[in-house]
Amino acid sequence: MKNIWLCLLLIGIFISCNNKKESKKNNAVQETIVTNLKSKIAKSPDSIGLHLQLVDALDSLNDYTNAISEMNGLIKKDSLNYAFWYRLGQLYSSAKDTVSAIQSYSKAIKVYPAPDAVLSLANLYAETKNSTALQLTDFILTMRLGREYNAHCYFIKGVFFARTNNKQKAISFFDECINNNFNYPEAYLEKGFILFDAGKKEDALKTFTMCITVNNTYADGYYWVAKCNEALNNKAAAITNYQTALQLDANMQEAKNALQRLK
Repeated sequence: MKNIWLCLLLIGIFISCNNKKESKKNNAVQETIVTNLKSKIAKSPDSIGLHLQLVDALDSLNDYTNAISEMNGLIKKDSLNYAFWYRLGQLYSSAKDTVSAIQSYSKAIKVYPAPDAVLSLANLYAETKNSTALQLTDFILTMRLGREYNAHCYFIKGVFFARTNNKQKAISFFDECINNNFNYPEAYLEKGFILFDAGKKEDALKTFTMCITVNNTYADGYYWVAKCNEALNNKAAAITNYQTALQLDANMQEAKNALQRLK
């Protein structure tokens, strides 16, 4: 059995190394694209399309500081452009600057209350335990945009109640989300967290298993299936699922640590 675990660990290391090489290759390509775009912008500084392409390239490199700077430059030229504010909000959100993201999304919806921007803002409010999230999602629900948007609204409501420790209400909204969109892995994951923390490991395992059933490339789902396996003393299954999580996300340190612990 130890030899099997060792083989799995070595396979994981091999896959991790290959993923790192691929990541470096992709970064090199993006850096070349950034350099080329800057040269083009120097020749055509008023081209909005080129500036937006540069923002996307910088975003792909996680260079949020320069991407945000580019967007701010575009906003200075056109402060009433909804798309600019919305894109800026996305960048701040990726950079984990919640306050600035909320400000940017708020300015976007003042220009034009597009559902996607409203939901992006509502999601941040939910994560920060601000009940404005409920008002915004209710607004979207009144628009009757269909089951996909309903699912987003119920998910955000669930997040708000999960963060404010109303677990039962949170689960009811996550279930509503799933009823509107069966293929919503984040809803299964959030519901599973609540069950796991409540000590309902078997129920949590079923929920996380549904998560990876609807999305079999979701690394977080496999990680939490593995956590349940480990909690239920099924080490072989835990190792397999930690390994899969690591294969899908080579940077998942928690899975690496778990494999080291279980080897």
